[in-house]
Parts: sequence; structure tokens; C-alpha cells
Amino acid sequence: MQEEVLTRLPDFGGGIGMWVEVTVPYVDLVLANPPVRSPAFQAGVLQRLYYQQVVWCDEIMIDEDDIVWYRLNERSGSYGDIFYAPAKAMRVLTPEDVSPLSPDVPTEEKKIVININENVQTLACYEGTREVYFARISAGQKADLRGNVTEKSATPLGAFGTSWKLHSIHMSGGASGVGWDLIGVAWPSFFAEPGIAIHSTFWHNNFGGEYMSHGCVNLLADDAKWVWRWTLPSVPYEAVEVRETWTSTNRTKVEVIEF
Repeated sequence: MQEEVLTRLPDFGGGIGMWVEVTVPYVDLVLANPPVRSPAFQAGVLQRLYYQQVVWCDEIMIDEDDIVWYRLNERSGSYGDIFYAPAKAMRVLTPEDVSPLSPDVPTEEKKIVININENVQTLACYEGTREVYFARISAGQKADLRGNVTEKSATPLGAFGTSWKLHSIHMSGGASGVGWDLIGVAWPSFFAEPGIAIHSTFWHNNFGGEYMSHGCVNLLADDAKWVWRWTLPSVPYEAVEVRETWTSTNRTKVEVIEF
């Protein structure tokens, strides 16, 4: 079923604009403000978005052939690139789509347990002693940010809490040759330093038993979105981000173990 194509930007109560999600395997982008700035695109990576990536739309254009285009940009971490994409490849996310899950459960009752065992990598969400969600993950490789081999996973063990959340972010880092530069990483929930987050993954589909990331906890998009909606702090629809201090009580507990 094709999603409804909007010809005017909605106002969901916090300003004009909307979050959109890719609904096709991939969509090619048209750069609106050349020259390209992102290092990955400068290096020849195709200017595309892939299934279930999330970006912000701040303008709608209808061309001479009556094709509707959404103007897309990233609200956090962007190098400044702005793109157009056919609206028919996108689904508009509403405030209801990103509303909090189980908001009445006391903060102290919610907890995430992440197992980064090399052979069995999982995430479980608890309300009290009851498991309410389970997903397979891929944790950090045994390597540092320069690509040097290490004895342990790059995902740190210990007790943490979700402290910084966004709908979507441009992620980049690492040393030359082993770095990364990723547009539109959806549903990031950061919980540890340096920049360790639970987030959606569009570049691989290998979960449950192999280290794949640079330290973050990789999930399928639907799993990452569920965790994002369930954890604190909650993120208003129009917000770019919500941050809490590492000592704030308005966070969901995260325990990373190797079992």
C-alpha cells in the first residue's frame, strides 16, 4: 500500500516540518545545495537513503511534471548537505508514531539488559521482573577506533542509563581508512561514553552472534524504535534532541553484561 503523499507541510503543534521514514528498499537523493559536504559522499558513496531510515522534511516541492518531492535534512550531526527525494518513497511519521510506550511505569521499574557474549548477543527490556521485550543485537567489534585489535568488545560492560536521545542522527568518527560516515541513523539512545548508543542499523542484517559495530548496540529498525519509545527521557516530536546528565534520575537503566 502506497503511503499518502502530502503537498503541504503539517504543523503537529511544535512548528512546521515532519519526520519521514523510507518505505522502499532505497531511494536516490538529489543534492539541493552543491557541492556535497559529507566525507562519505565526497568519497563516492551513493547518495541514497535505505529502508526505514529517518530524516526531517522541512519543505515540499511539486515539479513541472507534478511529481512531489520532500526536501530532507539532518537536524543533528550533519555536514550541511540538503537533499530532495520523491515523496512516494517516504512515510510521514506522526506524533502518535513516536509517542512514549508504558509512560506510567515508574522509572525505577524499567531496565535494559544487554548481553554482549561473542556467540549470543541480545537485549531484553524489563518492567520490574517481567520481560516485556526481547531482540537480537550486534555489539562492538574487538577493535579500537583506529582499527587496532583489542581483547574485549568495544561495547563497555557495566551499569549505565539512557541519557541522550534523538529521532535521527548523522554518525561519523574513527580514523582514516577505518572510519564511518552514516546519514540518517534512526532511533539513537545514547547510554555510555564515548558515544555508545542503541540504534537502528540499515547497513547490515547480522544480529545475535557476531560483533559488528564500533561499540554501539545495533538493532533492526523496529526493535530500535520500540526501545527508543519505551526508554527515558521521552523526546517530543518537534525536538532535535533531549539530553540528561549522567546522574539524572530521568533515565532508563542499562546493564551491559557478558554471559
